[in-house]
Amino acid sequence: MARIDYDGIFRLYKHLKNEDATSCGNCPLSWTVVQGIPDDICAAFAGYYGGGFCGPNSICTSANNSIAVFCQCPNGFSPMDQSNNWLGCKPNFALPSCDSGWEANKELVNFIELPNTDWQSSDYNLLQGPGMNKSRCIQECVDDCLCAVAVYEDVGQMCRKKLYPLLNGRQSPETTRISFVKLPKGYGSDNKKGHSETLVLALLLGSSAFLNILLFLAIFVAVYCLYHKKQKLPWNIDSTFTTNVRSYTYKELEEATRGFKQTVGNGAFGTVYKGVLPSDSKRFVAVKKLGKVIEEGEKEFKTEVSTIGQTHHKNLVRLLGYCDEGQHRLLVYEYMSNGSLANFLFGISRPHWNQRVQIAFGIAKGLMYLHEECNTQIIHCDIKPQNILLDEYFTPRIADFGLAKLLLAEQTRAARQERGTVGYFAPEWLRKASISVKVDVYSFGVMLLEIICCKSSVAFSLQDEEGEALIDWAYNCYKDKKLDKLIENDEEASNDMKRLERLVIVAIWCIQEDPSLRPSMKKVTQMLEGVIEVFVPPKPSLYTSSPPSKLSSFIEFPLSTVESDHLG
Repeated sequence: MARIDYDGIFRLYKHLKNEDATSCGNCPLSWTVVQGIPDDICAAFAGYYGGGFCGPNSICTSANNSIAVFCQCPNGFSPMDQSNNWLGCKPNFALPSCDSGWEANKELVNFIELPNTDWQSSDYNLLQGPGMNKSRCIQECVDDCLCAVAVYEDVGQMCRKKLYPLLNGRQSPETTRISFVKLPKGYGSDNKKGHSETLVLALLLGSSAFLNILLFLAIFVAVYCLYHKKQKLPWNIDSTFTTNVRSYTYKELEEATRGFKQTVGNGAFGTVYKGVLPSDSKRFVAVKKLGKVIEEGEKEFKTEVSTIGQTHHKNLVRLLGYCDEGQHRLLVYEYMSNGSLANFLFGISRPHWNQRVQIAFGIAKGLMYLHEECNTQIIHCDIKPQNILLDEYFTPRIADFGLAKLLLAEQTRAARQERGTVGYFAPEWLRKASISVKVDVYSFGVMLLEIICCKSSVAFSLQDEEGEALIDWAYNCYKDKKLDKLIENDEEASNDMKRLERLVIVAIWCIQEDPSLRPSMKKVTQMLEGVIEVFVPPKPSLYTSSPPSKLSSFIEFPLSTVESDHLG
């Protein structure tokens, strides 16, 4: 029997037929593997950029002929998904940040040694020479706050320093390199203390029936007290406490941010600060301190806490907590270590094509969740690269959606709000027409073109001598069959013209003036992934693509919020 197994390996099996029990004393009772192709699935990914066979930060080990393949996490790491070991690993500690983290105190730095192990695609520095040895290689990593792993190779006396995420991990007797994983002291050990505590607890629970009865009574009393305490909470905030969103005091958040010193972004509703909560020193958080509290702002704040606390998706920034103390109103979010999509796209170097495509797919899935899969439909109303954040694995997360207009399932219209950003808002804003989820579809279309070209739509219009908008230029390139202009000097994209054309067509459908012509985000996602056919789009109206300088006279809300980053 030959088949492609769940792990992607093509295996040949045998099963001896036992026709005569007397002539086959040692016949196997089941199928056994004869050969696997490729011989070493872990090595098959060598030279490719990506997480490898087992995902980021993981280690792949395969037996001869790929009979068995194992994905394991180093000590101090845990699987991204407990039910699926193929998705990679995440560190159980805060990542090195060069920002007064644990790695700043060298006495807290520890290493675990992994022989015959290497992550092949994460190098950022190579040191070699006669004076290089294991001790010096480790010290080089200690002195470098960016270094996550030091890999030493005796042949050539080479020391490679690596960054997170660790890609293409492999452990094999053929690998002569030794990896030293950098982590805080107390992580990566055998955790004997934990085992001792477990043993003591087991002895206490099993020592006598009396202790078991006491434990049962204690649990009963605790549940009883919590239930009655919950019954006394005001009805209007009860929903907030059922969402695992924690309440913090202003003093707690002030200490977490060291007096609100490190600013990481400014938004229309306040400033965002980086901090570390005393209750969880392993990870950073983003604390949004709301500005002047007015009646409408207070309403928006309560809406965000009660609704967004129940909104969870891998492509959304998660709300962790809040503070509602007097005039102080703050929101606590996950901290996204790789900043905004705007900085990522419009920086000095152009990101990889495949990485940009995956980011576009992730944003589409996040918007589809907000529009169609939430208990309460959410319209973001301000989709732009500044409101898309990237986590440590460059997974896109939609931020600032808690301040959008929330619609009941049966509603078809929403009151017009002072939302949107020049260059991204749909024509409905100018006409004061009905606002629907299609305004987000329009903004996504503009942003999809930005992701393709790595050009800012706002900057493009301001820099163009004739004031041509990015969407007009992109459509003309598509119409004239000159899509190569959109991705000049991008070899990866040039080798993927079929997918490039599909993405451009999807973007043009999204920016149609008539909202009814724009596809839903579910259809957008299906078109991007090639699940459904993509048809030739009509030409977008020139009215929708007027540059910011021409549109500003129509806008009735302040332009001071246009370039603000809504981080967190």
